[in-house]
Amino acid sequence: MKKALLTLSALALAFSAGSAMAKEYKELRFGVDPSYAPFESKAADGSLVGFDIDLGNAICKELKVTCKWVESDFDGMIPGLKAKKFDGVISSMTVTPAREKVIDFSNELFSGPTSLVFKKGAGLSTDVASLKGKTVGYEQGTIQEAYAKAVLDKAGVKTQAYQNQDQVYADLISGRLDASIQDMLQAELGFLKSPQGAGYEVSDAIDSELLPAKTAVGIAKGNKELKAFIDKGIKALHDDGTYSEIQMKHFGELNLYSGK
Repeated sequence: MKKALLTLSALALAFSAGSAMAKEYKELRFGVDPSYAPFESKAADGSLVGFDIDLGNAICKELKVTCKWVESDFDGMIPGLKAKKFDGVISSMTVTPAREKVIDFSNELFSGPTSLVFKKGAGLSTDVASLKGKTVGYEQGTIQEAYAKAVLDKAGVKTQAYQNQDQVYADLISGRLDASIQDMLQAELGFLKSPQGAGYEVSDAIDSELLPAKTAVGIAKGNKELKAFIDKGIKALHDDGTYSEIQMKHFGELNLYSGK
């Protein structure tokens, strides 16, 4: 009997310790690069706006925590996550095997293909041969950078890296670039619909295993508790219709969620 009581006491202590170890989040800090409209950008008053921003704020609301946004260049996202500058990354970050080796991801936020942007009538396309000798710009740290280095560079295409997407478009407009490579929806809705985008067009989607479509919240490796917490918030967005409302606000009838 004494042994049984000791065992029960040990179990109680273990349970208590486990409960104490469970982190109670009151705030979620999300890393973001606000140069990627319509997903994340800055309004005239300096406030952060976009599809990702609305999703992040809605996730925090569902989880009853305060949302804090921490701005960073995109190539600083994973280092910032490792350095605990933020808890997660909500900045159109695509899930790739290379990234999964160093960080974890939430369930899907949305999915979207990659395309090129160039002047109308330029005679360019997703056919790499059409880009030979041309200069193509991309944002550092993106899947487009991996594709540029692995495919475009080897095909005789000149490629140029930039700290953020705004810089890519600035050089495209100035003529220092012949084309840029980025998320297709970002190009269509964030650039072509702007005054600077007049006279430019978007290519078809680029078909490459180096350019996956699934985007999610980046989380520090091994933080299963935070992943489960954020996944709970994402599920709630779908269950109560909030996700559909935010999607309709930014993209109309277009469905970005693959459900995978």
